Amino acid sequence: MQAPGTEDRLLAPAHAARTSFLTLLEGSLARADGAAGRFVSLVLAKYRGSEPDLNQLLVRSVILRNEPCLSLVYRHATRDITKNLPIPDGLRLIDGLLGSDFRNAHLHTTTEEVQLSISQRGQCTLRTTKLATHAQAPAAAQDHNRAKQHLVELDRPFLAALGVTDAQQRLVPAMARKWKQINKFVEVFSHALASSPLAAAREVRVMDFGAGKGYLTFAVHDHLRHALGLQAQVTGVELRSDMVALCNAAASRLGLQGLHFEQGDVGSVAPAAFDVMIALHACDTATDHAIHKGIRAGAAIILCSPCCHKQLRPQLLSPHPLRPILQHGVHLGQEAEMLTDGLRALLLESRGYQTQVFEFVSLEHTQKNKMILAVKRAHPTAPDEVLAQIDEIKRFYGIREQCLESLLAREA
Repeated sequence: MQAPGTEDRLLAPAHAARTSFLTLLEGSLARADGAAGRFVSLVLAKYRGSEPDLNQLLVRSVILRNEPCLSLVYRHATRDITKNLPIPDGLRLIDGLLGSDFRNAHLHTTTEEVQLSISQRGQCTLRTTKLATHAQAPAAAQDHNRAKQHLVELDRPFLAALGVTDAQQRLVPAMARKWKQINKFVEVFSHALASSPLAAAREVRVMDFGAGKGYLTFAVHDHLRHALGLQAQVTGVELRSDMVALCNAAASRLGLQGLHFEQGDVGSVAPAAFDVMIALHACDTATDHAIHKGIRAGAAIILCSPCCHKQLRPQLLSPHPLRPILQHGVHLGQEAEMLTDGLRALLLESRGYQTQVFEFVSLEHTQKNKMILAVKRAHPTAPDEVLAQIDEIKRFYGIREQCLESLLAREA
């Protein structure tokens, strides 16, 4: 049963549906007087092209050099690639992708939602849903209604230097997800800091492995120095030399003391000591090496957002009561992820940390959304019970080796 205000039209062949959809898209982008149109966003999904890890194409409208443009964000499994194009060029690109590379398109405007679905046989369904009156408020009014206080305000200079805001300190629409991620991370970090042995410290040393473009590295430095007034020494470690150069240039341009980036990874950089260890999206056992490095350094706070969970997956295929369930790849992957991060949390508990495993941000904003937070206990408890739990779990699942456990055992 379709919702009130919804109209379905079955169109064939495919080019007729694409033409009709693109006409609606173009009409939503601008008014005759040149003012902003009804366009809110466009999502192309069900990718069938040649790039194996591309999932979606997200399209937003932006103003660049006083000209309206389309910001296209190609969402891959492990990265986002953004391209900004003038509206006519963007429309031509979308026209070429729709129906060939992408079989689903969802257009959001201030007055309606339009969804185009294309089957493998080329049969197309175009669905238009009129929005209720209260949902047709101008975008600016909607933004105002949602406004709230953030730990990282838009006027912070590092946001403009990294392209999150423009020269007028306005959020770049294509960076809205990143800004939300930055704020959520700083919120998590701030709570962890307040409950850790560092709560009364005047100086905090931070290592961020896999810093990338430095969004979170700059944000942590800014929070410690600007918001809390601490003597922060923050080091971002990144394997790509161009990202290291970009971040160091931005830090130098802004005159930021105590912020530095160096080339390397968790295996090649060995600092003497630090208080906070951050490792976001370190692939597979690189997360274990990062946690181990944090434990060895005596870090008071360890923050990880794991990526990939390959080590335990083949070990779960041995004869086991759960094998009929784990024969499905999606179940096997989910079980391997849960076990890997659960064992990491228990191993941190055994080394005197209080740990939490939780959803960092919604899957709407990133597919890598799990976080492990470990805060050093003031009075660690005896590890025997936790180690017994680890042994029992390993026996039940037939796990022979887990990287972090092996690293800790080798050290002992």
